[in-house]
Amino acid sequence: MTKRFTLKQHGIEVENIIRNASPPMLYELALRNEKGSGITATGALVAMSGKKTGRSPTDKRVVEDSQTTDDIWWGPVNIKLDEHTFQINRERCIDYLNTKEFLYCVDAFAGWDPEHRIKVRIVCARAYHALFMYNMLIRPTPEELENFGDPDYVIFNGGGFPANRYTMGMTSTTSVDLNLAAKEFVILGTQYAGEMKKGIFTVMNYLMPKKGVLSMHCSATEGKDGDTSILFGLSGTGKTTLSADPHRTLIGDDEHCWSDNGLFNIEGGCYAKVINLSEEQEPDIYRALKFGAVLENVVFDLHSRQVDYENTTITTNTRGSYPIEYIDTAKVPCVGGHPKNVIFLTCDAFGVLPPVSKLSPTQAMYHFISGYTAKVAGTEVGVTDPEATFSPCFGGPFLVWHPAKYAELLAERIKKHDANVWLLNTGWSGGPFGIGKRMKLGYTRAIVDAIHTGVLDKAETKEDPIFGVAVVTKVPGVPDDSLWPKNTWSDKAKYDVMAKKLAQNFVENFKKYESVASDDTKAGGPRI
Repeated sequence: MTKRFTLKQHGIEVENIIRNASPPMLYELALRNEKGSGITATGALVAMSGKKTGRSPTDKRVVEDSQTTDDIWWGPVNIKLDEHTFQINRERCIDYLNTKEFLYCVDAFAGWDPEHRIKVRIVCARAYHALFMYNMLIRPTPEELENFGDPDYVIFNGGGFPANRYTMGMTSTTSVDLNLAAKEFVILGTQYAGEMKKGIFTVMNYLMPKKGVLSMHCSATEGKDGDTSILFGLSGTGKTTLSADPHRTLIGDDEHCWSDNGLFNIEGGCYAKVINLSEEQEPDIYRALKFGAVLENVVFDLHSRQVDYENTTITTNTRGSYPIEYIDTAKVPCVGGHPKNVIFLTCDAFGVLPPVSKLSPTQAMYHFISGYTAKVAGTEVGVTDPEATFSPCFGGPFLVWHPAKYAELLAERIKKHDANVWLLNTGWSGGPFGIGKRMKLGYTRAIVDAIHTGVLDKAETKEDPIFGVAVVTKVPGVPDDSLWPKNTWSDKAKYDVMAKKLAQNFVENFKKYESVASDDTKAGGPRI
């Protein structure tokens, strides 16, 4: 007789545990039990995350304990939580889960390199969450599932039930708590599935550097000759879009590690922004949103079931989750050799940074620690000024150690494997947002192609007088004038003012790292 699967070791008394259910089964359960669920014309499952349609970084907490306290970069990213309060939230979550007739359990892996992968267990009350993590984690074979054993980390998702605002340390009804010593993650008050995905990434950002492995918020691709590239970038910079490259295989679109063996993807799926998605611009992602994929918070026609990707009624953060093998060019297993090119992506809404420049080792460390991009204010009528955003290592909300630790690991690997480092601006040209225009995707793709073919290795460059970077002045398929930003502005004096303003933003932001950054790294910044 087959032994019944149970979660009683976690304090969960629910008898009916649906473990690693198939996508068709999860579809049925979502449509039957979860408000707002539907099936699109292409077969994707539409799911609604409720009030929260994005992550809640200010509600993330990390338990302080004697084992890990000296490792953590404490502050606004990693806010301290005491063990007692964690146990209150954990019990609240478990009590909520125990009210359910049945629960979902997903047992799977994070990390494609068997030497570094971890076993992850997700316990949740929604089919949407189970299917999402079925897509995003590495799916075990039947034999691996049979021999899975105890997980290394467990996520308890009680997002349908709020945190108690009067519990010490809580700032809202949402709480996302990581306990590294207990190897548990507890979610209350948010049903946004991305919290689980980024929770696992945060865990890997703690575990991997401890082993001398660099964990990275980046996409990764491989060429026909086996050369690999990694693309760092914050949301909206083109990390996922540019990794869907018809000339290269996809190792992964978001989370990777760089070990002594080379690159490996942490995930088994992709999580793409789908706002304004079109088959013409992003055919690989568009076609991946089929049966088995999850479309989050999108609006679709109830008759035709066609998705309106331009509709932002629910949120501008509409997203799609799908297994990586849904991308025709995916490389499975998702591993590769040491990168030949390291690419930093920024969406500069000030219209100041060049479309492509080559960075020296010191500039690479400065820009990596800075992690710059820009967002457009535009939330009020008449407000169009860009706002500089700095996220260390291009993944600040998910770091656990001080940014300097990740930067040191990257510097070591770039030097050891003689990798080129490039800075690409996928943002504005000809002026800031409201005056200039967004860089054409076709131009950015041409630049990436030129990097991969080696054309830019020997291309002519010109030093930017303020940022000091080596600006590439000729790229096949890209107008020469557009490569030197000042040439694209009708008012050259205004360009100088804006460039100095952005440079000052860099300098002010970097002050918080000056005590730990080397003199060489500090020298890689703008000249004011």
